[in-house]
Amino acid sequence: MSEQLAPAPAPAPSSELLQSAGDAEGGNKNWRKDKEEKEEEEAAAGALVGEEALCAPTALLSLSRKAPDQGPTESKLELHPLLSRWALWFFKNDRSRAWQDNLHLVTKFDTVEDFWAMYSNIQLASKLSSGCDYALFKDGIEPMWEDSRNKRGGRWLVSLAKQQRHSELDHLWLETLLFLIGESFEEHSWEVCGAVINIRAKGDKIAVWTREAENQAGVLHIGRVYKERLGLSSKTIIGYQAHADTATKSNSLAKNKFVV
Repeated sequence: MSEQLAPAPAPAPSSELLQSAGDAEGGNKNWRKDKEEKEEEEAAAGALVGEEALCAPTALLSLSRKAPDQGPTESKLELHPLLSRWALWFFKNDRSRAWQDNLHLVTKFDTVEDFWAMYSNIQLASKLSSGCDYALFKDGIEPMWEDSRNKRGGRWLVSLAKQQRHSELDHLWLETLLFLIGESFEEHSWEVCGAVINIRAKGDKIAVWTREAENQAGVLHIGRVYKERLGLSSKTIIGYQAHADTATKSNSLAKNKFVV
């Protein structure tokens, strides 16, 4: 993060300034008072610069994890590193272009602060137009079945009714993102590749992708923990579909390999 600006030292008072004050003792007192007031003003200005930097996503995303050391009196704002580096992708359906040409990398981040800078400065999922997707994946994994780390895996799929878009969608998506970057699936967190949200006219969908569909223990653990984190009722059933099945059939026809 950026460092607060250190107050610039005030220039030494000239003899003329001291003489105009009446006497040397009174002049020194006045100069010290002026100097202290100036330092307080500059310190306040430095704090404002720090606050403004937190609100500027482009500045925050470009900052290094640790600022260079400028001396023991300099204060630093420590960042909180994540266990993995993540990439946010955006997809907007344009039938005149190839599918892959509609997929765009937005940004990458690996600290808690950079995540919030990103999230606070993008459109909420509920505000996206139909046919758009967000995808958050571990850096190096592209949000497509063909990626070598995805093709043997599958996804836990949460389907939402149209009326849930403005009441629950943003909350459920944010909980999904926080669960991912927090690596909250315990020893099975390495199995998680990423998550996708699909905005569709018939109903929106949120899915958590894993890398190995045949790892039953890991897949079921992820599904149960994810369902609990979203606060879904026990009556709500979510299913896990292997990418191999989804790729050869429409989503409505693909069978669930597991359910929780």
